[in-house]
Amino acid sequence: MDKAGKSKGRHREKRLTVVAINNLKQPGFYADGHGLYLKVDASGAKRWVQRLVIHGKRTDIGLGSANLVKLADVRETALDNRRQARAGIDPLEARKRDMAVLTFKQAAQKVHDLNVPTWRNDKHGSQWLTTLEKYAYPHFGNKRINVVSSSDVLTALMAIWNSHPETARRVKQRIGTVMKWAMAQGWRTDNPADVITKALPKHDRSKVEHRKALPYDRVADAIRTIQASEAMVATKLAMEFLILTATRSGETRLAQWNEFDLEKAEWIVPASRMKAKKPHRIPLSDRCLEILEQAKALKNGDSELVFPSATTGKPLSDVTLSKLVKELGIAAVPHGFRSSFRDWAGEQTSFPREVIEFALAHVIKDKAEAAYARSDLFEKRKLLMQTWSDYLK
Repeated sequence: MDKAGKSKGRHREKRLTVVAINNLKQPGFYADGHGLYLKVDASGAKRWVQRLVIHGKRTDIGLGSANLVKLADVRETALDNRRQARAGIDPLEARKRDMAVLTFKQAAQKVHDLNVPTWRNDKHGSQWLTTLEKYAYPHFGNKRINVVSSSDVLTALMAIWNSHPETARRVKQRIGTVMKWAMAQGWRTDNPADVITKALPKHDRSKVEHRKALPYDRVADAIRTIQASEAMVATKLAMEFLILTATRSGETRLAQWNEFDLEKAEWIVPASRMKAKKPHRIPLSDRCLEILEQAKALKNGDSELVFPSATTGKPLSDVTLSKLVKELGIAAVPHGFRSSFRDWAGEQTSFPREVIEFALAHVIKDKAEAAYARSDLFEKRKLLMQTWSDYLK
């Protein structure tokens, strides 16, 4: 040691102390190490400045007021900046990029807006955002999406994972969608919603209640009950048409006359109303054609709707059809009649499975099988749907 008590040959990087910082009054620069300085102004104000050589040029970076940024924190920032500079990265540019990164909330809104044209309906789009607002935003909505951690996502999901399992799975999927968009922006390299999958308890799916459906041998009686009811004509016709075509509620309720070719006895549902987002050609049985003839009397002005509401002229609501079967004591929901059709076709007919699946507009999940599915099997489906209609007479 020398007379001053300093160790020879050692570079003391951290020279400032909290006490020294509080006592410094003389204006000037006081070094701490890694290019970090405490600058004391003539006014007595103290602020942190780091001097670095970036791409061969000396650059001063302001790191905040000494009253707001603690010594330990500013040292950590300074060390990180120095590492970036040595790696050829400009810390100032990196900071600007970070500031441009959206919060999770902002990113979710962006993803929602981009997907508006693809939502099956306004309700679905609204629910997509509402679930994130309720279950994700309180935990990390205001965090920049590049710093949202798997721990943040796990904490949010664990709060509802066991109490609201179906909702939790949807929230997880929606968080993952936002994260994948962030990855495409170059803001992330991982999807924390996928990372935590093994950390979440498995749900018991054996107790999931499926949509109520009637045994197929009771569907004909249900149709007769609907026909004899005092419901609006459009409601009764739409409900029977839905059953005969084995379609989903929105596909039938929003049907328009320009989708039909009555001479060819076919109906082409546009991709925008189909779950698989592909147009679906449906053969019309004799009874379906009769229903459409009756529906012509319901035509309201210039509206193209086949089954318009008698009171508003607008499309029938999903609630209207659900309410009809409930009030008539029919133990099923509108969507459940697709299950009735599927059970009947599988148990009471010899039609091939692929014909039945095409009739329900189900997507072929096997890629090899889908590659060879060049035809929509329309002629075979035509016979199948007429057989179903005859069975329900």
